[in-house]
Amino acid sequence: MIDCVLRQLRLFSFRSFAFADVDFENPTFVVGRNGSGKSNFTDALAFLSAAMTSPLQAVIERRGGFSAASHRSSARGRPANLALAVNLQNPDENTDSARYWIDLRPRRGNDFEVAYEHCVAVRSDGREDSFVRKTSKGTTLWRSSIDALQPAIEPRALALPLVGGDKRFSAMFRFLAGMRTYRIEPAALRAMQDPDGGSGLRSDGRNAASVLREIHRKSPEEDWNRICELLESVVPGTVAVRPKKHGNKLTLEFMQTREGAEPVKFEAFSMSDGTLRVLGLITAVFQRPKPSLLVIEEPEASIHPGALGAILDVLRLASRSMQVVVTTHSPDVLDAKWIEDRHLRILSWDHGFSRINRVSKAAQTALEQRIMGAGELLRSNALTPEQPATGNEH
Repeated sequence: MIDCVLRQLRLFSFRSFAFADVDFENPTFVVGRNGSGKSNFTDALAFLSAAMTSPLQAVIERRGGFSAASHRSSARGRPANLALAVNLQNPDENTDSARYWIDLRPRRGNDFEVAYEHCVAVRSDGREDSFVRKTSKGTTLWRSSIDALQPAIEPRALALPLVGGDKRFSAMFRFLAGMRTYRIEPAALRAMQDPDGGSGLRSDGRNAASVLREIHRKSPEEDWNRICELLESVVPGTVAVRPKKHGNKLTLEFMQTREGAEPVKFEAFSMSDGTLRVLGLITAVFQRPKPSLLVIEEPEASIHPGALGAILDVLRLASRSMQVVVTTHSPDVLDAKWIEDRHLRILSWDHGFSRINRVSKAAQTALEQRIMGAGELLRSNALTPEQPATGNEH
């Protein structure tokens, strides 16, 4: 089992969320209708990960600028401060917990600055290592429990990527940087792919051939055999896949068996969307290095309901070596009998913002007493969220 896990995520004024306080299990299923905010929720995790490896300004610009990333209560409202906070449990062998908080403040136009950033690591003996940075009138103020740590920080840049090499803050930095979010696009796997180092699968799967090549080269042989076994369990008759070179491009070649005939080879352009999406999900699980947290968006898309059980088994397998979060609006995904109420978080849209909660007491009782499964509850519109205490919406 994995040790380091994301225990809590808090969002303030991020996209469609005015406020959200989410605790996680492993795996966690975030259930919500279209338009409830599932993509915005997963984007918060993608935002934090990208901010560890790319300039913060570029991360925000890729989301349409600060005004697009920040929640506003009305179309004419000014952007509010945007804040995200995470709590990790057992970040490393010497640390019990770690917390990280960033608060971004809007400025004129679409500009912003880092108003506040705080990281605390609590050691096993109870001692704390921390840093705090504040920006006031364009000047950055720095304070740390470690006197030798004095980074030069711009008002629109984060400090953690600069000090993440320090052993006291490296666990938080590595975990956030290692989070990966996937919405596999079959067209990206079907197209001829530009080769790369294969050290990490892109969010849409467009470098799957390079990643599979690296898995085949460097991972244990049982990993490769397991990939082929899982693919065959989901797509009967598909017994193997391998990267294939075409000039300076890569593609994927599949081998399928037919009763009474020799195996036949097909390239990716001949394969169904469902087969390619399945392969992308399997590749995400077996890639090297492994993600610290793996987010899969709507695995039910273009996959036959009969194959979803095998996909859930793949994700459950993945949760043994990494943290897994799945977003879905499909009852078929939730039909797995091992899914309990602790694995479920319900997303809803209410009065102009997204809200996320645990399941209601009635749904908990139905699941605990095995009166209905999670999939049955969703089909019956009975997988309802717990009502928050008054005043917790904002």
